[in-house]
Amino acid sequence: MSRFEFINEDASFRVERPEEISYLYFPIASEKGLKSSVTPLLGGDAKISQNSFLLEPVSSENLHNNRSTRNFWVRLKDEGGRDHVWSAAGASAAQEAARFTDRQDESEVTAGLMWHRIQREEKDLGLISRITSYVPYDANVEVMIVRIINTSSRPQTIEGFAAIPIYGRSADNIRDHRNVTSMLHRIRVDENGVFVKPTMSFDERGHQLNHLTYYVTGIMEDGILPCGFYPTVQNWIGEGGTFTHPRAVYEDLPPAGPGTEAAGTEAVGGLRFAPVTVEPGLSVDYVILSGIDDGSEDLAALRERFNTPAKAFGGLSIVQNYWQEKANVHFKSADPAYDCFLRWVSFQPMLRRVFGCSFLPHHDYGRGGRGWRDLWQDCLSLILMDPKDVRSMIVANFGGVRVDGTNATIIGDGVGEFIADRNGISRVWMDHAYWPLGTVRLYIDQTGDLDVLMEQMPYFKDAMAMRGFASDEGWNLGQGQQLKTKAGEVYKGTMLEHLLVQNLCAFFEVGEHNIIRLRGADWNDALDMAPDKGESVAFTYAYAENLRELAALLEILKDKGLKEVRMFKELRSLIGLDPAVYAQAWRKQEILDDYAKMVLHEISGETEAVDIDKLIQDLTAKARSMFALLRAQEWLAEGWYNSYYDNHARRVEGIFGDGSVRMMLTGQVFAIRSGVATDEQVRSIVEKADEYLYDPSCGGYRLSTDFHELKMDMGRMFGFAYGEKENGAVFSHMTVMFASALYKRGFNREGYKALKALADQANDFEKSRIYPGLPEYFDQGGRGVYHYLTGSASWYLLAVLTQQYGIGGEMGDLCLRPQLVPEQFDNDGKATVSFVFAGKPLTVIYHNPEKKADYQVASVTLNKEKTAWRIPRAAIEALPEEGGVIEALLG
Repeated sequence: MSRFEFINEDASFRVERPEEISYLYFPIASEKGLKSSVTPLLGGDAKISQNSFLLEPVSSENLHNNRSTRNFWVRLKDEGGRDHVWSAAGASAAQEAARFTDRQDESEVTAGLMWHRIQREEKDLGLISRITSYVPYDANVEVMIVRIINTSSRPQTIEGFAAIPIYGRSADNIRDHRNVTSMLHRIRVDENGVFVKPTMSFDERGHQLNHLTYYVTGIMEDGILPCGFYPTVQNWIGEGGTFTHPRAVYEDLPPAGPGTEAAGTEAVGGLRFAPVTVEPGLSVDYVILSGIDDGSEDLAALRERFNTPAKAFGGLSIVQNYWQEKANVHFKSADPAYDCFLRWVSFQPMLRRVFGCSFLPHHDYGRGGRGWRDLWQDCLSLILMDPKDVRSMIVANFGGVRVDGTNATIIGDGVGEFIADRNGISRVWMDHAYWPLGTVRLYIDQTGDLDVLMEQMPYFKDAMAMRGFASDEGWNLGQGQQLKTKAGEVYKGTMLEHLLVQNLCAFFEVGEHNIIRLRGADWNDALDMAPDKGESVAFTYAYAENLRELAALLEILKDKGLKEVRMFKELRSLIGLDPAVYAQAWRKQEILDDYAKMVLHEISGETEAVDIDKLIQDLTAKARSMFALLRAQEWLAEGWYNSYYDNHARRVEGIFGDGSVRMMLTGQVFAIRSGVATDEQVRSIVEKADEYLYDPSCGGYRLSTDFHELKMDMGRMFGFAYGEKENGAVFSHMTVMFASALYKRGFNREGYKALKALADQANDFEKSRIYPGLPEYFDQGGRGVYHYLTGSASWYLLAVLTQQYGIGGEMGDLCLRPQLVPEQFDNDGKATVSFVFAGKPLTVIYHNPEKKADYQVASVTLNKEKTAWRIPRAAIEALPEEGGVIEALLG
């Protein structure tokens, strides 16, 4: 069995014989755009977009074959003069046949943030290969440094061959027009390598003139260029050959030379290097560059930058330092493995920013875009780690909100660019309006920037109207995608107004139980088959919390001198109503319907000022009505809260007549988080969750019990096998939010249990079988699935930093409210976290020498000067550039 271990505090790690574990892959990428995945056999892919893949696109199930593997072959003679061929990447038919036998290579992966190294040893041949891969943060090129070491007792003459298949087109063409699009290829060879520039591209955009060049170049140490080339698949594998047994190497097929051109066929970056004699104990190095040139890079300068092994290794050091500095949150506790896990969790939001939701092998359901939910969740971690550019991003994001409270669901390439929906399917996710407020509130607390609420943005406009129930027949794309007034002017409203629009519209869109309708789905996209009578109790708890939080924000604005809130005239119809109507579902539906008709195509452009006290009272009344209804109607005698009503308007949860237990974690999360659940009810919920949902063999709390039913009146999740994805898997997102809700209510021991169970499962390599980090979920066997690109990582970092360690802002000041449990303090009674706040690097050291479970912050110093648990922002901004050390004694 493969063995895993962390090797330093930066959370670099080592895995022995990684090829014995299926589905392993590792991300390396550039902030400029190149996104790659690398497997232990150097498989995976590389691309800059859905339409521009350098290597053949792969999903998780393609990782089992070696067709698209980056490879480096070695040919040499033994003492008897016989030829031997060996794949330095481990990707040959012979090596595959030897796996799990005593003839297999010894192998080991070592990796850290955005760099990967695989080492293999073939003892009979006396060779070690060490292949290091990374992508410079500022260029669209993958650097592969190949070192071949002679471990025998005699000189060996080694001939090297690099082989990287060049796919050079859209992922759509993996099956559709695969052969036809190869006819577009124009291949040329120069003294450095192989270049492919298709004449055009065929994809969902139509027939487009192509401007990209896909290439593979290489160099040996001492600046020696390749001596020959194999630019096409047929040149490389030969008739009847394969990528794991290429006849070019095994049978010494003649290479092509510089100046060779080919067209209309599949391409390979096949490079042949002259033989070199390597003395015992010494090595020979090769540098292989593969990339995509969009015309913005000087390829000659790029080759010059990496044209020696020393330069290439220097580039590796730059990449290592760059990403370590970007991931600027560090934890140090009594559990080094947990601290290393948190290092990777803090890095995962950066991977999301680079890779989106779709560009790693398990994320084969997407086409590269990010959704509305992703946008707001990713901002959470950016606010904590690198908030300087977040303000403009948050403001621009509100440009995706429609005036009926719905929003564009897909995010374009640029900040503030939106697409109405994917594949022309118009849908409403009822949870979408919930997420922006939490992100905005975190930003305000971390920065003190209340003025952001008064920034003005337009509203998104397209044909969808009446919250998806109608189409605006008077709109066309030529009118633009921003809401206009009757005078034809683009209307702009404050960010506060946008928040009010979202949450007020959600409040009124209820079903027959006076619970907010489920519509297309809520956060769980797989609850997608209850659009008529389905209701999401879970997010009704959440919206009740939002309305209360909006009222609290207005109280702060009032304390700062704001007396009235200006809004467009039509919105006023949702405010100041008799609270008695809130108990009448049909009346709320009518009110929303009347409003949606008023704003179907345009708005008047007139604005009204609403007294801030009256607005606070109105939001508070709405929240109270929801709290009262939910507590009276949705608490179950079984000891937890209901989460949903299905498309037959039936309550989903409880213990039913046949004895089946139906419990879902989502409703419990938001009932606890919102404050709907009383403390006594929280204790009951935790007890029941431990009894019915907790499974330590799979990482902790399952998303649901097994309903033993294909619920066609709820969603596709019930078609999944139980324990897979949304149907009862340990789903990281909701488990983390469960923990966060518990911390929010002061149940730190219970919150820690939920977070630690996920971390322990992920770090147990024999069970999770993933590299470090938090996956989207753990399957029914406990394996981590959909690794790296999960919004759960942002929530996990938020929970650990702001709740577990209690490091968070409050209107721009830094507050210390730790909820660490005794076992998190080391032998000296210390727990430490380093982070950036107000632009200054800070380290907080908590001292709990007696490891007390119940404590308060007794005293605090900043750079040895006495201060309080709430440190004014001005005091931190006055620190030198190197920041400061905060020490807090817990007593």
